Amino acid sequence: MTPLFELESVTCLRSGLTSLHDVGFTLQPGEFAAICGLNGAGKSTLLEIMSGLLTGYTGRCEFQGKQVRDWAPRALAQLVSFLPQSATGRANFTATEVVRMGRYPFATGWSESQTDHDICVSAMRLAGCEELSSRFINELSGGERQRVLFAAVLAQEPVALLLDEPGTFIDLPHQIQMFRTLRQLCDEGKLCVAATHDLNLAAAFASRIILLENGTVAGDGAPAELLPGAAFRRVFGEHVRIERDASGGVRVHYEL
Repeated sequence: MTPLFELESVTCLRSGLTSLHDVGFTLQPGEFAAICGLNGAGKSTLLEIMSGLLTGYTGRCEFQGKQVRDWAPRALAQLVSFLPQSATGRANFTATEVVRMGRYPFATGWSESQTDHDICVSAMRLAGCEELSSRFINELSGGERQRVLFAAVLAQEPVALLLDEPGTFIDLPHQIQMFRTLRQLCDEGKLCVAATHDLNLAAAFASRIILLENGTVAGDGAPAELLPGAAFRRVFGEHVRIERDASGGVRVHYEL
């Protein structure tokens, strides 16, 4: 199977410091990859490079066999969506209008088609924010706003979703709904890549964890294989304990 993303020797400096060093891996359709690591490990930088927002790197980051930075932004946005770690909601738009922005890469005129409307309604339902449709984005709580932005990402109907801490500010039931939705999309053949600090959500829903340590890939594998391993223990120290459940999955316990 041809990979959607292929990275080789990706290195990036930010503010004179090495944010990523010699990073390489491939990502296939249908995978749900969680990017994990401590603060400053390079998770956000990695996703910004993959999304085409950050072009100042060396090495190779290809999407569908073509360097990401060589894609036209509109063409890439029709295939790859990106949810940043923090997005402000100061603009005076309703939640529905924000979700409709996810259809901009496909727009051919000023009016919204019935297809665009139906896609946005479905995206808001999947993101669990239908009840927010008529409210202004700058009046929403952080978690409500994040759910609306997630709906806008879904409305792009991409083949690959890149999400930087998508559960930020979101309460636990909606976090679980979000990760279930991502898992469902992967089961349908899409690729999801999510940076997250929630190790249990990663263990429960991701098919693969890519562990970053000081800008390098310290481990890469299925949660049940990677979390009990030496690389994970080295990165997270003695503050966590891994326990296997009856189904063979793993759970992370935080030591007091």
